[in-house]
Amino acid sequence: MSSMSSFLRRRSFGRSSPLSRLIFCLQRRSISDSPARASPSIEKILVANRGEIACRIMRTARRLGIRTVAVFSDADEGALHVKSADEAVRIGPPPARSSYLNASAIVEAALRTGVQAIHPGYGFLSESAEFAQLCEDKGLTFIGPPASAIRDMGDKSASKRIMGAAGVPLVPGYHGEEQDIDFLKAEAHKIGYPVLIKPTHGGGGKGMRIVHGPNEFVESVLGAQREAAASFGVNTLLLEKYITRPRHIEVQIFGDKLGNVIHLYERDCSVQRRHQKIIEEAPAPNVKHEFRSHLGEAAVSAAKAVAYHNAGTVEFIVDTSSGEFYFMEMNTRLQVEHPVTEMIVGQDLVEWQIRVANGENLPLTQSQVPLTGHAFEARIYAENVPKGFLPAAGILHHYQPVSVSPTVRVETGVEEGDSVSVHYDPMIAKLVVWGENRSAALVKLRHCLSQFQVAGLPTNTRFLQQLASHWAFEKGLVETHFIEHFKSDLFPDSNVATEKSAYTSANISASLLAACVCKCEHNETLASIPGRGNLLPLWYSHPPFRNHHFAKQEIELEWQPDVADMNSVPMKLVMTCQSDGRYFVKTEDNDSSGVIVGVVRLEDHVFKVDVDGWRIDVCLAVYYKDHVKHMHVWHGKHHHHFTQKGPLRRSSDEALDVRSSFEAANLPKGTVVAPMAGLVVKLLVEDGMKVEEGQPMLVLEAMKMEHVVKAPCAGYVRGLQVTAGQQIFDSSVLFTIKDE
Repeated sequence: MSSMSSFLRRRSFGRSSPLSRLIFCLQRRSISDSPARASPSIEKILVANRGEIACRIMRTARRLGIRTVAVFSDADEGALHVKSADEAVRIGPPPARSSYLNASAIVEAALRTGVQAIHPGYGFLSESAEFAQLCEDKGLTFIGPPASAIRDMGDKSASKRIMGAAGVPLVPGYHGEEQDIDFLKAEAHKIGYPVLIKPTHGGGGKGMRIVHGPNEFVESVLGAQREAAASFGVNTLLLEKYITRPRHIEVQIFGDKLGNVIHLYERDCSVQRRHQKIIEEAPAPNVKHEFRSHLGEAAVSAAKAVAYHNAGTVEFIVDTSSGEFYFMEMNTRLQVEHPVTEMIVGQDLVEWQIRVANGENLPLTQSQVPLTGHAFEARIYAENVPKGFLPAAGILHHYQPVSVSPTVRVETGVEEGDSVSVHYDPMIAKLVVWGENRSAALVKLRHCLSQFQVAGLPTNTRFLQQLASHWAFEKGLVETHFIEHFKSDLFPDSNVATEKSAYTSANISASLLAACVCKCEHNETLASIPGRGNLLPLWYSHPPFRNHHFAKQEIELEWQPDVADMNSVPMKLVMTCQSDGRYFVKTEDNDSSGVIVGVVRLEDHVFKVDVDGWRIDVCLAVYYKDHVKHMHVWHGKHHHHFTQKGPLRRSSDEALDVRSSFEAANLPKGTVVAPMAGLVVKLLVEDGMKVEEGQPMLVLEAMKMEHVVKAPCAGYVRGLQVTAGQQIFDSSVLFTIKDE
């Protein structure tokens, strides 16, 4: 066991605020700055999780004077949550089944380190009744609901039966124990297509499948079972009628061990991709007070029906056509999106969890719960949006989130230089903002997204900016198919006009980048030459000209668009150094007349740039990967990525990526490469087999999600190079489809 102690580097979200005149901030200050601490019965907590939620729990525990113990897999040995804890214990190899889902190893670590309680976070074992019971049996306090409530409400089928008996409206479906595929298919026929297949345990959209007809049913069930087993250790399923235009609205509830239960209003989580939420907000937009009260009362009744205590979330599907709502499920844990509720009620829900686990009363009654302002949460993921939001893995070569404040939070579990692993969820951070109303909060969300800097692997940050700027989102016209319905707006078809606009923006960024790079080279060269005498090369002399000849330099870049259907674009810039130290930048083969750029270096990669009298802040990120120099530039709301051939400089962590990148280049027609790094969980074809265009070929699993690789054309499978159970890298060759 390794033991360490370190202070958290991020500020607590509850510091004093310039907005302290608001009741909101007064309430938050009274909670977060209070010297009071939890009851002495819990003095040390083991956090049975990883990433941002582990760091988030540890922050509150530290403020309360409670020591923390982290657990980690081999993949997380140097992770931020390990550094943030007072102690840390290794629990196994990288796969979640062998580490974060290993209940006995986690309990053993708790007993070994002498903790009084275990906080499960969300995901992993947080909704395992067996784990909660094991903690209780070993004399450990489980910071969550009782095992009986997890069993009743964590099992979605059981919870629907309980809710049905209590008179809560349910979506038509099958919630029984029989799991035979033929039986399930018959039930789907009774319900009527389309149907939704869902795991009975867990959440996060993992294992969910929309089935439009009987021909898709069997393969969808098998895939859902595999994904559910990998994520939650249980592969049982339920079926529901698929509502075509629903809103996903959930209610935060909280109960204590004395039977008191209240709700903390609702959250709208309708904007999703791959059945996973990406932007949440509280309160829900366009909801009347009467409807809000009705939802809250139904959620409280659901919790009381199973003697619930601690944090929980009751989820409802709202039919936008009829206005009716239906019970969907109850998550018996703290939700990923709990910070938006904290922002509008001014409370620390993790502190509430600890206090309730200590046996204390809820700190507020229902009538005392405030609702102040509006909050958004945007989830920053490592994923390739143009490729259908496929998860990405790699190194965070540059990571600079926005500055935090009482109204801006960044919940993260990574630092610059960390790797996003194929073994876990690819979420990098949660950006949470608060405003006095929805419009003010939305303005702040857009601004913060534009300032959130990540380089080294693809992210969804730009896509989140587009979502937050869409007219329908601005009006609060959200539902779970929002992205699909506005696909043409969010993913505009590439045409001459859009490509020209994108190129113009990239050209401006390239000019800024070139000027900043030249300024850095000038400064570094001057500093490295002893004496800096009269023998300097012309480019580095001052002034940089002789005999009426101004020094020039050419810079060749390749712009890497993050737009679908656009390939990399070469750009050749000519830099002419002026007598006053500024640069005249002109792009070859461009109609523009060029620009005069002045640069002042403020910090290592931060610059103040003047472009023909237009002054802006510019930030750069530069790193090497796979023989290539990568350069990112941010200014205003713009971010562009450029590459430049350079010497080989790669870390040992990137060595495995190099082979696959070269293998993917200049491949013959019909060659299929891996769309992402992952594990081959199932082969659906054999070498030499004849296949049709679009036919499923194999199933990949990464970040607990499955992806089916399909044949790009009809033909025969040749050179099948992978087997089930094999770990592959992004762009690795899988097979080739040939005509004969």
